[in-house]
Amino acid sequence: MKKKAVFLDRDGVINEYNEGYVKNVGEFRFIEGALEGMKVLHDAGFLLFIISNQAGVAKGRVRHEDLEGIGRHMEVELGKKGVEIKKTYYCTHSREENCNCRKPKTRFLLEAAEEFGISLQDSWVVGDNTSDIKMGKDAGCKTVLVKTGLGGRDGNFNVNADFVCEDLLEAAGRIVERSAD
Repeated sequence: MKKKAVFLDRDGVINEYNEGYVKNVGEFRFIEGALEGMKVLHDAGFLLFIISNQAGVAKGRVRHEDLEGIGRHMEVELGKKGVEIKKTYYCTHSREENCNCRKPKTRFLLEAAEEFGISLQDSWVVGDNTSDIKMGKDAGCKTVLVKTGLGGRDGNFNVNADFVCEDLLEAAGRIVERSAD
């Protein structure tokens, strides 16, 4: 039986959005309710993944070591709540590099599905950016746009999420409710 997953964007969904990039652990702040939302999803049996564009690395504004440190910090804090992130996927390229891993491209979703035996049709993408929603739609996932972070105001892609929620905690409740149908 294929597993179900929730693929989460990081900045603006899990942690506070910073237009100048979150450069180190000291600048990282969980959005209120994000940890609890991830706990709800984890306890409902979803595998959790993070897929995040981190162009600040390519632009020299974020050191790769600091990006990894932020990831470790998040995993420790989530571990205290009994929540596991199965894998984190970062695209550290700039938009201009036209790589095959930058959202809205679906490479990381497809890799996770293959590696972990995930049914993308039974899985969800949660993001604050239209590139998150487009990636999810293009891969056959259900999608939730959260109003935290950019709240879809980036306007880069003309896509509509399946649901719009105030934050990750509300999104988690909606996902669990809809997946029980």
